[in-house]
Amino acid sequence: QVQVTESGGGLEQAGGSLRLSCTVSGLRSIVYNMGWFRQAPGKEREGVACSEWRAGMLHYVDSVKGRFTISRDDAYSLSLQMNNLEPEDTAMYYCASAIRCEAGMVAASRQTYWGQGTQVTVSS
Repeated sequence: QVQVTESGGGLEQAGGSLRLSCTVSGLRSIVYNMGWFRQAPGKEREGVACSEWRAGMLHYVDSVKGRFTISRDDAYSLSLQMNNLEPEDTAMYYCASAIRCEAGMVAASRQTYWGQGTQVTVSS
C-alpha cells in the first residue's frame, strides 16, 4: 500500500518562512514524479511545484517562483521551502506522487497518490 506523509506547515506571519517535507513509502522501487499542491477555502486544488524525476528538472507555477524552492531529497522524499510568505499562500498543502510534471504543468494523473495534507496559514 502506497502511503504519502507530509510534515511541517503551521502559522506564520507575512514575509516569514515555512518548510514542508514529504516521504512516500510502498512503491516497491518504482520512482515517480512528485510535487506539491494546495487548496485554499472555496478554491480548486492547484499545483504549486514539482520534481520531474527522469529529467532532474524542477518546475514552479508563476505565483510562487522566486519565493518557493522544491527539492528532491531522494527518490521518495520531497521538500518545499517557502520564503516571503503572503496571506494568499494560506491553504491546505498536499504532497503527491505519480503526477504530471513538466514546464508549465503541475497536475494530477489518474494514478496520483495523495498525502493527507498539512495546513499553512499566513497572517497579514
